[in-house]
Amino acid sequence: MAVEHFDVLIVGAGLSGVGAGRHLQANCPGKTYAILEGRGAIGGTWDLFRYPGVRSDSDMYTLGYAFKPWREAKAIADGPSILNYVRETAREHGIDRHIRFNHHVKRADWSTQDAAWTVQAEVGPEKRVVRLTCNFLFMCSGYYDYAGGYMPDFAGVERFKGRLIHPQAWPEDLDYAGKKVVVIGSGATAVTLVPEMAKSAGHVTMLQRSPTYVVSRPAEDATANWLRAKLPAKLAYGLTRWRNVLFGMLFFNLARKKPEKVKAQIIDMVRQHLGPDYDVETHFTPRYNPWDQRLCLVPDADLFDAIKAGTASVVTDHIETFTEGSLKLKSGQELEADIIVSATGLKLQLLSGLEVSVDGQRIDMARTMTYKGMMYGGVPNLASAFGYTNASWTLKCDLTCEYVCRLLNHMDRIRARQCVPIPDPSVGEAPWLDFTSGYVQRALDQFPKQGVKKPWKLHQNYALDLVSLRFGRVDDGVMAFSKPAPAQGCDLAA
Repeated sequence: MAVEHFDVLIVGAGLSGVGAGRHLQANCPGKTYAILEGRGAIGGTWDLFRYPGVRSDSDMYTLGYAFKPWREAKAIADGPSILNYVRETAREHGIDRHIRFNHHVKRADWSTQDAAWTVQAEVGPEKRVVRLTCNFLFMCSGYYDYAGGYMPDFAGVERFKGRLIHPQAWPEDLDYAGKKVVVIGSGATAVTLVPEMAKSAGHVTMLQRSPTYVVSRPAEDATANWLRAKLPAKLAYGLTRWRNVLFGMLFFNLARKKPEKVKAQIIDMVRQHLGPDYDVETHFTPRYNPWDQRLCLVPDADLFDAIKAGTASVVTDHIETFTEGSLKLKSGQELEADIIVSATGLKLQLLSGLEVSVDGQRIDMARTMTYKGMMYGGVPNLASAFGYTNASWTLKCDLTCEYVCRLLNHMDRIRARQCVPIPDPSVGEAPWLDFTSGYVQRALDQFPKQGVKKPWKLHQNYALDLVSLRFGRVDDGVMAFSKPAPAQGCDLAA
């Protein structure tokens, strides 16, 4: 049987993969492509996570695609609304017809002689092996392991008689009405779960080892809604998008330059919500500076309102052991619980665990250096989409997709079939991410490095990336092109 061949294979049919399909169709209409999705549905994260209250922690004017205006009233959107937005995009542009579901990509082998990848996937529960080939492989599979989240090795956990749940595998049959719930963690998932579960639970306790910065923001953006009522949708969306991008960059830079001032402002806002008698110092004053870890966003102060109403509370302590019906803490306090939710984070995973080889030689991706935050030194014709840690995921992914299209069109124009960033041994290495969050630190040794200078340096800055990826030269002296081929494709400035 002949092996199917495509110009481009995209891996993942979530926010990034659907966006990649749209960019390819718009900028490289002559290219054939398919999207391989390991699960049975479109949506990625927004289809996988089903826990109560699941929502974005970025505004939808920047988390949304550059090419598709967000038209709903809520800027901080719930998970089902985001899922509908992604699926609607796929339907509107016919991207859904290019998706191969239940194709879990396992291996990719590059042949310089053929200037092609052979991609091996396991299909369905029987894990039937299929192979496809492509000239360019675009990984849009996210950054964490979809198979399961991170669960610490809790002492005494086997003794607990209630239900222990990780939010990544939320059970459909869970009834927590009137129950005592403990949510372990203080990140984005925890601050989402606590106020939502507190609406019907007997009581919800957020148990944290240490505090996180929590910022309240209106769920609806009044200015954006006013602009949308007065102006064409695309113009209103663009204006709001740029306003939010610039504000986010300003806030991040201020946090880096004057961390104590920003810290004081955030803590003061929490104090205003919770009142002078609440112990903000213990429960909402982190030991690190703002943006050393990602800030937690709560819409319309819902977490603070639940605390004030007495339906939720925060305990800052360490777990000594699980018991039959509680958590015993190192301070001696005991938290009774019918249900314990371990909102303890993700397990990061590079390229969905893909095994990569080039001309028969296995590539240890952790020993490579990232080029422009999306390609890998010494690895031909492969790019990956990865968003910002200090801004919306889609901002960087949109730029990455634009760059990949520019790269493909440049290769067609010069009749090249292979492009590869050539590593420079003189470039100093730095960690892939400068982030102190536990889920990042646990996995840093599994991820590639970045360089200390461009184009190997990973910018967490949309303006710098915009200049580099949209307007910078594709043929920059670092990217090497080879393997002549007949001219084809479309024309987009390099």
